[in-house]
Amino acid sequence: MSAFGAYFRLWRVGWVLVREGVVSALPSEGLPPVVALAKSSVTIFERSKAKRQKRSDRLARAVERLGPSYVKIGQFLATRPDVVGVDFANDLSQLQDRMTFFPIAAAKANIEGSLGRPVEELYASFGDPIAAASIAQVHPAEVDGNEGRKKVAVKVVRPGVRQRFGHDIEAMYLVAHLQERFMPSSRRLQPVEVTKTLEQTTKVEMDLRLEAAALSEIAENTEKDPGFRVPKVDWERTGRDVITMEWIDGVKMSDVEGLLAAGHDLNALADTLIQSFLRHTLRDGFFHADMHPGNLFVDADGMIVAVDMGIVGRLGKKERRFLAEILYGFITRDYIRVAEVHFEAGYVPGHHNVESFAQAIRAIGEPIHGQPAETISMGKLLTLLFEVTELFDMQTRPELVMLQKTMVVVEGVSRMLNPRFNMWKASEPVVGEWIRNNLGPKRIVTDLKDGLKAAVKLAEAVPEIAAQTEKFHHQLLHMSEHGLRFDEQTAEAIGKSEARHNRSARIALWIIALTLLYIAWTLS
Repeated sequence: MSAFGAYFRLWRVGWVLVREGVVSALPSEGLPPVVALAKSSVTIFERSKAKRQKRSDRLARAVERLGPSYVKIGQFLATRPDVVGVDFANDLSQLQDRMTFFPIAAAKANIEGSLGRPVEELYASFGDPIAAASIAQVHPAEVDGNEGRKKVAVKVVRPGVRQRFGHDIEAMYLVAHLQERFMPSSRRLQPVEVTKTLEQTTKVEMDLRLEAAALSEIAENTEKDPGFRVPKVDWERTGRDVITMEWIDGVKMSDVEGLLAAGHDLNALADTLIQSFLRHTLRDGFFHADMHPGNLFVDADGMIVAVDMGIVGRLGKKERRFLAEILYGFITRDYIRVAEVHFEAGYVPGHHNVESFAQAIRAIGEPIHGQPAETISMGKLLTLLFEVTELFDMQTRPELVMLQKTMVVVEGVSRMLNPRFNMWKASEPVVGEWIRNNLGPKRIVTDLKDGLKAAVKLAEAVPEIAAQTEKFHHQLLHMSEHGLRFDEQTAEAIGKSEARHNRSARIALWIIALTLLYIAWTLS
């Protein structure tokens, strides 16, 4: 039944995408003739209203009809332009994660089930929801403590969202397997692995204990940073389905008029925002990956407060050095060095020519140096760089794509606050300090320390490695003498599984075919 359910859900997704005009809006270039013909023929099933809408509006309407899971799927695919294409990824990135409220009684039941205590015992008061998204909604509440009664924000997971996502991801796996089986060219993109990553990241986002941990980690990292903080977590009232945190009284960064009325310096806020983001990225390798203006507040003291840490990004030391060397190379116009960094990191295959790659990078860098500094976008620079590197078979790095997309959003917020915002001047103190500490003489000392630690760990592991090697050697000898054989139970299980899969697939295909014939008959 699982296979049949996946086929049925896939049929429903396809039908909604056709009805809302998403399929007809997709590019036809490179499609096989049969697929292109099928794509053009389904336009007769489109809603008339959809034909007058932009592709991004059609997509938003389709996702709204499909439900909460597909908002998360869309947001994830927006970070994979190598999978869905650059234009389609840009459309997906505009999806708004806003949903209807679910009943307060269901929220209370979730809290009590997660924390094992009645809501009346946990909170002095518990209000109606004020914001709702695909995975959770937020309630205002009050708690009694040693310092008296204080207001808190309570985020509660949407009931049934895990089960719904579990069913919907089956359809995604089905698409991925069909892609790999019938479209050999797509195997380079590893669609099944992409789906596994989507499943894992969404499961993490659905466990609010992990969001609480992210808030705690970034609070430690930014404790001494000027002008930036995150809400404090109330761990006593936090569990898998609920997170309780400090209530933030402040002005949203999207409310420019409100910021001005409160007397805040917009230019200083723009500089602080980009510098904070770069510190998190380069210094800590851990950043808030959903920093749109609705998730950023400015409190009465002028501090930027970032909320909603459900989506975060991480960069290893290798990726941070890669990013810093690229930025520094563009600033100094050292395009050979920028190219060498890509080869040294292993991102571009070694059979390509470094000089040819540097020439392609020069085509990006030179036009930028002819523009006023305030018009140059660091996020746009990375976008152009990724487009060029694709020509040289650079595999897409999801963590770098997430960084680039977040940087574009953060830059956009800074330019909203200060239309003449100079990205390079604002970022120089942070980027310059990191480069001095990590790409100069200090880097050698750090590398020596890391190398020594790795050598000690390797020495400790040598006895175990030797034992495992000897065991593997004996197993190879045994296989060479006696061959590799399955026992009877394993062989029988494989046969039954294959037969069951083929039977389910045939039944599902017949049901889909009959359903399509019925729809065509009713519409004729």
